Amino acid sequence: MSQTLNIEAEISENLPEIGEKAELEQITQEYGANDIQVLEGLEAVRKRPGMYIGSTGASGLHHLVYEITDNAVDEALAGFCTEIDVKILPGNIIEITDNGRGIPTGIHPTEGVSAATVVYTVLHAGGKFGGGSYKVAGGLHGVGASVVNALSEWLELRICDGENIHFQRFERGDYSEIMKIIEPAAKSGVTWTSVRFKADSEIFATLDYDYLTISERMREQAFLNGGLKINVTDLRDENDIKGDSFKYDGGIVSYVKWLQKKRGAEVLHEDVVYFDGVIDDITVEVAFQYNTDFNSEAVRTFANNIHTVEGGTHEASFKRALNKVVNDFVLKHVKEKEPKRKAKPKKGEEEKEFTSISGEAIREAINAVVSVKLPECEFEGQTKSKLGNPEVGPVVYRIVAEKLTYYFEEHPETIAIIVNKAINSQAARDAARKAMEAKRKSAADGAGLPGKLADCHNKDPEKTEVYIVEGDSAGGSAKQGRNSEFQAILPLWGKMLNVEKARIDKVFGNEKLLPVVKALGTGLGEDFDLTKLRYGRVVIMADADVDGSHIRTLLLTFFFRFMRPLVEQGHVYIAQPPLFKVYRGKQTRYAYTEDERDAFIAELAGDSGAKVDVQRYKGLGEMNPDQLWETTMDPATRTMVKVELEDAAIADEVFSILMGDKVEPRREFIEKNARYVTNLDV
Repeated sequence: MSQTLNIEAEISENLPEIGEKAELEQITQEYGANDIQVLEGLEAVRKRPGMYIGSTGASGLHHLVYEITDNAVDEALAGFCTEIDVKILPGNIIEITDNGRGIPTGIHPTEGVSAATVVYTVLHAGGKFGGGSYKVAGGLHGVGASVVNALSEWLELRICDGENIHFQRFERGDYSEIMKIIEPAAKSGVTWTSVRFKADSEIFATLDYDYLTISERMREQAFLNGGLKINVTDLRDENDIKGDSFKYDGGIVSYVKWLQKKRGAEVLHEDVVYFDGVIDDITVEVAFQYNTDFNSEAVRTFANNIHTVEGGTHEASFKRALNKVVNDFVLKHVKEKEPKRKAKPKKGEEEKEFTSISGEAIREAINAVVSVKLPECEFEGQTKSKLGNPEVGPVVYRIVAEKLTYYFEEHPETIAIIVNKAINSQAARDAARKAMEAKRKSAADGAGLPGKLADCHNKDPEKTEVYIVEGDSAGGSAKQGRNSEFQAILPLWGKMLNVEKARIDKVFGNEKLLPVVKALGTGLGEDFDLTKLRYGRVVIMADADVDGSHIRTLLLTFFFRFMRPLVEQGHVYIAQPPLFKVYRGKQTRYAYTEDERDAFIAELAGDSGAKVDVQRYKGLGEMNPDQLWETTMDPATRTMVKVELEDAAIADEVFSILMGDKVEPRREFIEKNARYVTNLDV
């Protein structure tokens, strides 16, 4: 489920106490020129794979697929590829074929081997650094193909140049035989490239590809390249073969419509706003549509078809231009509604200065896709999550400002709807801010910390953590079992607000959420200030049942919608209390899964098959303070899950589906993801 949410759960066992520094063993040997190590060829990739693919977990594994498909899409951008086939074969072997020109197989003038061999064995080698082979390409680092080769147990490359089929096999980046012709082309003049590889188990923690993850990525590429056909097939189980074919002539307009339908959104205006433009060889495409949701904002940005999940210059400029254009129309709207001013107004009747609407209010409930294509992308890091080209910003701003203004002038009913929503959203935000200010100043409410907070003695945020606990009973155990030097406890009680269904002013005034806001000290929404965070770790500790899951989800939704930097910067954790206590006499084990429970029963029963008792914990309140400390709160023995935000737009979509008021998309989501459930509380 975490992979689908793109809020990646990273299990951290035996976490050290916050602020605790590992003791470093002193190195006494001399440090000289002989200690400087030079990594040859692709050895550097195998030594530090995370530098090239982000991680060696599931996300890094799938990144191998994307590197090869991105190269195939580059052929489509160049106008030479119309179809791409992606297959997951038995044994988790990947095969990717495109009907582009085929990688050149001739001898490279300086390397002395086939150019295709150079592409797959030399970092920063490729046809995208100049020379006119690719006007636009996403793989400008020139390391994609070679990195996939280096991190594969084996890789087989087949290229048809229109006359012959060429073949070469690599093993962990090396080869024993040069590129060779294995047979004539089946059809003269038809070119293609086919790459088949098996990821290296010495590098990756898992080799199991997720079909949904790959198919969603390929669907996205088909949307971004209108008319390109991408086929995805999973052949690992002959009794359950999966397959999809994606082709969208409507491009990103179809993408926005599909995204709205997927989340079950009720659209605010029927038309999808679309425009494009070209300045200085930089192409900009924008499509967006508003819906009736509260608090959501989904802006997906792409550069040369690469999903820039961390945004960049194109996203920032789109938001600034949208802000300007809408505010211009808001100002016009306000002036049209105002009564005609007197030539000499009396005191108190003077014209008030226009207060612009915030960008957050303008973008509330927007679903947007922004795609730029340019000759040379500058990404921050090989994983290409953020666009850095400074020249893109002014181009995007100018095109959006000009084309959007023209679009709204031609569609007055659309801008009227958007302006009205923006004004209402800003009014709700202003009301929420006033409510918060009033509460701060209210003597009855108190300006200090919430009354139920059991604070810790240490005031250094880098060394402290707060447990947000469900219920007074569990809160009592946690208060008695904690280390009060660095652990604070905040019990929550009563029914918590689902912020996905509430306007921002209702959220800001909610009595159940206010203690969380006060305890953390950061404020929320547009006033959120991470530098004021009072605790380095914010730990959600709820029962290991369906009610506890609901509490965790409600809190995560709140953090994502109104305290997103808290999640983005890795401050949110989920405690992992045990499900079972397994004991025989004085021997006790705590099990976190049913498999662990069964293993402990077998261990304690021994060969004699002695009786072993098992207690199923239904709530945190059933544990005494010592047990809670030992199993869930002691940094030396506990297991915690760190919540990480991988893709904000997709997380936004999933929260809207799961926590919104539309039943059908939630049912579809559950049906599609039911197979990922490992612990079901019935």
